[in-house]
Amino acid sequence: MTEEITRSDKRENLRKGVYLLPNLITSGSLFAGFYVIIASTNGDFVRAAWFILLSAILDGLDGKVARMTGTTSKFGVELDSLADVVAFGVAPGVLMYTWALKPFGKLGWLAAFIYVVCGALRLARFNVQVTTVESKRFIGLPIPAAASIVATCVLLFYELGGTGTIKKVSVVLLVFLLAFLMVSNIKYFSLKDPGLFKRQPFIMLVVAIILLIVIVAQPEIMLFCIGMSYLASGPLGYLFARRKQQHDVELTPESGIEDDEDAAKQD
Repeated sequence: MTEEITRSDKRENLRKGVYLLPNLITSGSLFAGFYVIIASTNGDFVRAAWFILLSAILDGLDGKVARMTGTTSKFGVELDSLADVVAFGVAPGVLMYTWALKPFGKLGWLAAFIYVVCGALRLARFNVQVTTVESKRFIGLPIPAAASIVATCVLLFYELGGTGTIKKVSVVLLVFLLAFLMVSNIKYFSLKDPGLFKRQPFIMLVVAIILLIVIVAQPEIMLFCIGMSYLASGPLGYLFARRKQQHDVELTPESGIEDDEDAAKQD
């Protein structure tokens, strides 16, 4: 009975229509992801990489626009999730295979598929945990970040002229690293709400301007560095938290012994 009511509510909501602007932005992200596949199969890998980054920008905008305009909806959430599978899962997988993994044959496309399926699992877990996990942190590397790192890796190799064995080995290692981090329990800071619309210290504006200038001067290198810094922030934060936890555990017995000694002296 409850299931029938839920389905009836969904049909009624669709009859009322859907919000145009945020869903258009999501569709733009999906289009960019689809074009990545087309460009990759045509051998235009640099353009494919830039379109992944464009898709990531649009993916960050659709939710922000929906919240700012009060046009969030269940339909938009579902469309966004499906678009993410294509734009940040399938598209980067095809790009990596056609660009570097194809010479490995079956092992190459299987490696690309591992990235795709781990990305899909990451999205499925996010959809289940979205209302129960701390919103300022993600569990596992977000799939848009993983796809962006793939894109910046392609751009970096073309900028520096890296080819051959180094490229193939690097991409294989990157595929498995990204796949592992996406399905891991390592926490990452959310980039969905970076505080651009809130008051910040003046020094933050200066830093942002300097960073923007450096990115414009060397976009391929700087975008790769930013992506790898974010990738490393999760494992480094995890190791720091574990070390702090062990340090706290080591201090606890000592404090207990000191308390016992003080009590004995008082007796």
